[in-house]
Amino acid sequence: MQVSGLSPNTSDGQLHDFFTFCGKISQIEKEEDKAVIHFEMPNSAKTALMLNGGTLDGSVLTITSENTYQDEESKSKEEVHLEQHDKPRAGIAAEYLAHGYILSHKALERAIEIDNEQGISKRFLEYFHHVDKSLGSRALGPDQTISSKVQSTVDAATQKAKTVDEQKGYSKTAYDFYAKAIASPLGQKVRSFYTSTSKRVQDIHEEARRIAEQHKSSSGAADSGEKHEAPGASAPAKVE
Repeated sequence: MQVSGLSPNTSDGQLHDFFTFCGKISQIEKEEDKAVIHFEMPNSAKTALMLNGGTLDGSVLTITSENTYQDEESKSKEEVHLEQHDKPRAGIAAEYLAHGYILSHKALERAIEIDNEQGISKRFLEYFHHVDKSLGSRALGPDQTISSKVQSTVDAATQKAKTVDEQKGYSKTAYDFYAKAIASPLGQKVRSFYTSTSKRVQDIHEEARRIAEQHKSSSGAADSGEKHEAPGASAPAKVE
């Protein structure tokens, strides 16, 4: 993946932080205002291409590749697990915006277009439904889901599930991120955003604002030097 137009002030760390939202990086080769990014999965490279015209450190990036990439499903047979490259492109775009990066309107349209062309990955849908069902089962009973309940019930159930999680020592992973999303006042809308390909650019902006608010409430006032990280990327969910 060739990247040009980098600011002379952009460090290797900043470059890694920017592209890690696409997925796992195996190598970065940087020289002056250009870089070559090597990803572990073609899904990640395809996501990076949609970022062409995005802004990093005040400079507009040109992102190109001589290759054509096709998505591959994760082959992990371990416990329910989510990698960054499994996520819908619109969701990844929302993460970028939530962390203060600037993406062009065209990039957001491209994210929606890819999701429409590819569909939401089977791995992601399985993971998302697992979170919903697992949280609902612990809080409401067997075979219950949080997303099917009214908000008053959700609030009480979420608190109960949170207590169970704390007792079992669950860590702050992708599971926690999506559980909070499903249990939020916008739960039904969030579920639709992540599991449906029908959306608009405005929907990405709205989800970005929700992610930013969730991050703010979880970590308190953000330090200006905080490292940008994709929420819960590549962290396994706990399965009872």
